[in-house]
Amino acid sequence: MADTLRRLTNTSSFSVLQDKLESWHKDYHVISCDQNLNRCCELIELTAKIQGQLFAILNLTAAEGGHYAGVDTLKTRLLPWLGTCFSMARPSVTDNTSLQLIQDSAEKDMRIRELSASHESDMLQMDTRLCSTRLQLDSVRAELVNAQKELDETKSKSATTLLATEDEILQLKADLRSAHEQVEMYKRKLETFDYDYERQIRLLRDEVSTLSTEKAMLQERLVRSRSPSPLPRPSCSSSPMRSESPTRAQLTNSSRYARLVSRLSDLYAVERLEAQTMLRRHIVDLEMVQKIIFIAVAESFKTAKLAYRQFKLRVRKTLSSSHFGPESLEDAAVDYTVRNLDLYDVRASVNDVINAMNVNPRISFPPEVDFALISTLIRETCRVAFAMQTLDPPLDLAFASDGELYNDSKYRRSYDSDFTAPLVMYHIWPALVEGDAVVVKGEAVTRRGALWSRSRSRSASPVRSRSLSPTRTLAFNSNRSRSPERLTASHL
Repeated sequence: MADTLRRLTNTSSFSVLQDKLESWHKDYHVISCDQNLNRCCELIELTAKIQGQLFAILNLTAAEGGHYAGVDTLKTRLLPWLGTCFSMARPSVTDNTSLQLIQDSAEKDMRIRELSASHESDMLQMDTRLCSTRLQLDSVRAELVNAQKELDETKSKSATTLLATEDEILQLKADLRSAHEQVEMYKRKLETFDYDYERQIRLLRDEVSTLSTEKAMLQERLVRSRSPSPLPRPSCSSSPMRSESPTRAQLTNSSRYARLVSRLSDLYAVERLEAQTMLRRHIVDLEMVQKIIFIAVAESFKTAKLAYRQFKLRVRKTLSSSHFGPESLEDAAVDYTVRNLDLYDVRASVNDVINAMNVNPRISFPPEVDFALISTLIRETCRVAFAMQTLDPPLDLAFASDGELYNDSKYRRSYDSDFTAPLVMYHIWPALVEGDAVVVKGEAVTRRGALWSRSRSRSASPVRSRSLSPTRTLAFNSNRSRSPERLTASHL
């Protein structure tokens, strides 16, 4: 018994119980209800353990006193208390185990208090961090809203800028295409000028020589008129002398030659490209467009030559009754034509060319569109061709046919030609000739299988109707200029 009492004294169970009571008293108003109940249960368990130890000591003490020692005390104090307040069986654990559990419980309580304090400090830190994190989250949300607004504005601006950029790109592409066309036009014009430069110089030199000769003849006449002259001779003797003076047409032949050749080159470089651009709005096939332009130029020369012959016949008929002078009737008719080129009825020739193109089986054209679209090119070509017939010798176009053998002295190959092909597939521009000599080269397209493709195109191309639509009526007939048929002697 003494050993059990000593162990109970050494464990200081009651001091531990007192410390727990004091700690609970301090934290009672701070901790929660569940924690207060847990503290109370712990104290009850600890008290029960101590009471178990005391009952064990009581039993040992009673056993040491014998059968009758301490009976009165047990009857007067223990049994009434057990009957009214508390009843507890003997613990199933040993004394050493009970004391060890008390010590473990005390250590656990201390650890629990320490963990609770650290947990509360951690909770405070977490609350602080949570508040700061919420503040940061609010700022990030505000920044996200601002970024979303900026993104929407950027998207709208980008869409507007993209549309504007696409329009600018299309405009730049169109400008680049037109610039390339102008460069090609200037290159061709420069080639033409380089080709004709020496010829023009030679023609100008011939003209200067002719003018110098005329000047010398005029000075000689002036000297003769100032010197004493014999009696006037009959007209038959003076006629040969006057016939030696050249006519205006003969004097200006070289200058008109150079001017007309240069004008034909300008037609190729300017009016042809304008007509090609206008036709491409209605016809997608570039080959058909170039064929239409070539046939228009060829028909213009043919019509202008016929109109010149008729014009000259009418002038000769009109002048035959009243002509007198040193020059022949033929020279007088040509000289009159050169002086009055504005009397040429170019509108009638334009109508004749359009009518001839309407029935040409080699070309096709949308029925709702008129060949009058290229009337500017036809009109200017007719004027140039008409004036070229007044030269001595006259200028004309070289004979051309699809599938002919390519002649390098007459034509230049187009940029899209097959430079190894020996045959001409179709012509872009005719060659200008003086007799058998080529004055200005034309342009042709050479490709392999030219004869086969030409036969297929002839059979496949639709023939234009011979009946003209109301838009193709000869509206110019009522406004024709005065023709040589209405000329009288007073106008000559």
